Amino acid sequence: MSITFFVTGIGTGIGKTIVSAILTEKLRADYWKPIQSGDLDQSDSLIIKSLISNSKTVIHEEAFKLTHPLSPHLSAKLDQVDINIRKLQTPTTTNDLIIEGAGGLMVPLNDHELMIDYIKSLNTEVILVSQNYLGSINHTLLSIEALKARGIAIKGIIFNGISNTETERYIKQYSELNVIGYIPELEIISKESVKQACEYLEL
Repeated sequence: MSITFFVTGIGTGIGKTIVSAILTEKLRADYWKPIQSGDLDQSDSLIIKSLISNSKTVIHEEAFKLTHPLSPHLSAKLDQVDINIRKLQTPTTTNDLIIEGAGGLMVPLNDHELMIDYIKSLNTEVILVSQNYLGSINHTLLSIEALKARGIAIKGIIFNGISNTETERYIKQYSELNVIGYIPELEIISKESVKQACEYLEL
């Protein structure tokens, strides 16, 4: 039986795409980025494709390719596109599937719906990516509280980047969530380093 995980993060720029690549390679899963907002020439889907070594993974085409590197709701307005979560049809596959969100949980998709509303509609488990910086405990715990408040199942947390033992200990203790892995900062991001980083995850 195939499984689907939604990868989200405590903010923007904390390494969701690299973590998604490692998860995709680890599970030999398919990958889907429903909404790409800007950077179409260097999209997350293209990055994932360049980092995967296995021959089983299928990279599914984005539902929305927005041209401005802005919040999806604003980029969609500028592109005169209507993002509606009912239009985001999950790709059909018999393989495991990694879905990567855009930004954090409260990123607006339109005037009425947030990324977390879309996640709720999927009825799948979430993997939360956290990264150490001043304020990351607050941002991580707020993200967890938001997911729990909406009854969204959390598979676990992945800590990505330079480690902070006390921050990680506190988040784990307070949230009582499973830690899927601790991924150190990768000096070189390549197919080889992504494949090697699979050993840091326990799924």
